[in-house]
Amino acid sequence: MKSNIHSNVVTDFSPVAHSPRIDPTAYIHDLAAVIGNVFIGKRVMVAPSASVRGDEGQPIHVSDEANVQDGVVIHALETWADGETVEKNLVSVGEEKYAVFVGKRVSLAHQCQIHGPAFVDDDTFIGMQALVFKSSVGPNCVVEPKALLLGVTVAAGRYVPAGSIITTQQQADELPEITDEYPFRKLNSGVVHVNTKLADAYNMK
Repeated sequence: MKSNIHSNVVTDFSPVAHSPRIDPTAYIHDLAAVIGNVFIGKRVMVAPSASVRGDEGQPIHVSDEANVQDGVVIHALETWADGETVEKNLVSVGEEKYAVFVGKRVSLAHQCQIHGPAFVDDDTFIGMQALVFKSSVGPNCVVEPKALLLGVTVAAGRYVPAGSIITTQQQADELPEITDEYPFRKLNSGVVHVNTKLADAYNMK
């Protein structure tokens, strides 16, 4: 295993050393870090300077064909303390629980932060320098650059305007729906195409 991909250290909040599980079709750049209890799915592209750290809150799951672009941080609050699971710092997906769950074909654009507890559903775009913290974002959403989500749930098919600060559920419920006129409606599909092809090509070198 590469030096930038390794197990977490054992601490009182992380009592077991876990090594990342990475699908062989994913590509992790040498200047990215993947640490601890992390799953990386098929054809995922993890770009330079990205940090995916399952050494505090865990597990972290990045699903098939997602992309983790330059400078992205995926981390989480502690999920184990005083010998017990910290349930409030976990999100449920089916019958499993995660500190951070990133769905299929999700784009995490340059320098955004996904800090658990957090859930991002399939086919969603998280824009440059955006923050998702203690929040859930539904499928087919767009979080535009520098938007902040704190403690809210964003319904499917909504967009969060650039620079917005969304800290109440009422604000989240009032977010606009993506329509045919929305200029970034098809942005994510193109970004996913580019990054899956990059993962494929880098793995062929």
